[in-house]
This record gives sequence, C-alpha cells and structure tokens, in this order.
Amino acid sequence: MAQDKAVFAKQKDQMASGKGFIAALDQSGGSTPKALLQYGVEESEYNGEAEMYGEIHKMRTRIITAPEFTNDKVLGAILFERTMRGEIEGLPTAQYLWEKRGVVPFLKIDKGLEDEANGVQMMKPIPGLAEFLNEAAQEFGIFGTKERSVIHEANADGIEAVVAQQFEIGRMVIAAGMVPILEPEVNIHSASKAEAEELLEASLAKHLDTLAEGEDVMIKLTIPSKPGLYDGLADHPRVVRVVALSGGYSTDDACERLSKNSKMIASFSRALAEGLSKKQSDGDFNAALGSNIDKIYQASL
Repeated sequence: MAQDKAVFAKQKDQMASGKGFIAALDQSGGSTPKALLQYGVEESEYNGEAEMYGEIHKMRTRIITAPEFTNDKVLGAILFERTMRGEIEGLPTAQYLWEKRGVVPFLKIDKGLEDEANGVQMMKPIPGLAEFLNEAAQEFGIFGTKERSVIHEANADGIEAVVAQQFEIGRMVIAAGMVPILEPEVNIHSASKAEAEELLEASLAKHLDTLAEGEDVMIKLTIPSKPGLYDGLADHPRVVRVVALSGGYSTDDACERLSKNSKMIASFSRALAEGLSKKQSDGDFNAALGSNIDKIYQASL
C-alpha cells in the first residue's frame, strides 16, 4: 500500500480537523510484558520474544477489529514496527486500519532513551532511519511517525537539546513524505513540572518558526499544569494538531485534565486498554473498550 497523494491529503485533513483522538498501540520492548499483564496475560503464558509479540499482536488485533474502533471517534493509531509488519484479516495492519476502519496509521520510530543528563533523556541513535522511513511511507502507506524523549526537570539547556533533536528527526520524517509527531514528554512526577513546561513551550515555539511552508508537524505533550499553555502551539500554521499523552495518570484523571485544554486531543495508550482482559467474552471486551473510547473521545472534544 504505497503512499497516495489524495489519500495522504484526506488523512491530513482528518488529523487536522476531525473530532476524536489517537490510539497509542505502540508499547514495545520493556513495556510489552507490562501491557500484557494489564491485559491478563501472565509471563508464564508465553515463551520468548516471538510468542510475547504474538500475544500483543492478538491483543491489538482485538482492539482494532472491535466495533467501536472506527474514525467516528478514533482518528489515528500509533503502531509499533512489528505491528506494522504484521497483518489483520489478511491485510497489512496499516492498510486494514485505513481501508476498513478509516483510522490514520502512525509508526513509533524511536529506539528508546539515553541515560538522564541535564535533567532530560534524549533519544538513542536510530540507525538506518532514512531507509526505514522511506520503507514505512512507500511500502506500508504510513502517514506519520512518533518519536519520544523525556524531560525530568526545568533545565533550560536540557530542554533545548531535546527539542533540537526532535526537530532534527522530524525534518527527516518530513523529507520522507510523512508528518512527525514530536513527543518531548514532561515527567508527571517532576518537582519542577510547571516550570519545565513553560521552558518547553518557548523552545517549541522558537523551533516551529524555523519550519518552511509545507513542513508540518504534530506535537504530543504531557497535559500541562497550567491549562491552555499549549494553545499558541496548536494555532501555529506549521502544527497539524497538538495531542496529549496520559503519562501515568489514570483514565479518569487524564480525561479530566485534558478537558481543560480545548486545543489538545488525547493520544492515550494505557488509558485506552484499562480494564480490558484476554479472558473477557467479546461482548464484555467490546463494552469495556467502547466505554474507554467514549470517555477519551468526550475529553478530546
């Protein structure tokens, strides 16, 4: 499913102005066992990495094929590389998402975090990134990417370094014909969270002004301590949408905080899968997922 200009334009319009949220289905590596445990799959139930990823693909397939998982409320979904390379009902996952559910496919591209320095964790190097981005866009029809770094304290030098790296990677994504979701997460437990967010907002605004027309990005941010802090970023001509991560808040808490930020929509992972279990009947599973989707959708309006 190579990238098609008309499809890309339609997807971009949906991401810019659609009502709804982005489902983050991109847990990988170290977070996979935790995600499976939340879903009621014990580590003793799978043997080795291949079986573990097989279990998480079954879980994601069950979510994506559920009746409520359509673009009525879910605008986009962020995939992990193995999910992108997998299939749902005989179709590549990204193609199934768009053609059967009307949901825009994104891909997580970062390879994890460096150790903390200057109060932040930068992204680790991403070997072979340019080739990988071209493959994702041209062979799999991926619309955009997501790349995460983390800010732990209000350190101006650290925050500037994180934002500069995000834009450097973002420009490579744009060059491959996709829209990057820049994700400089602020740790919700940071003692200087509010101050860090003020510094982050200023740095992002400065870097956005360096983008040329057509170089468009999305930004994924921790829900700010000061409601409306990121409204100016959302209104920037180079920003398609500002989305919020749940960051460890419970679903109810995240939704309540998000509802005070009218120019952000949700991009939740753990909150989306809260209360779901492998052992549920399809009826119970679909009802629980539908309830989560509706809650996150309402908070995103």
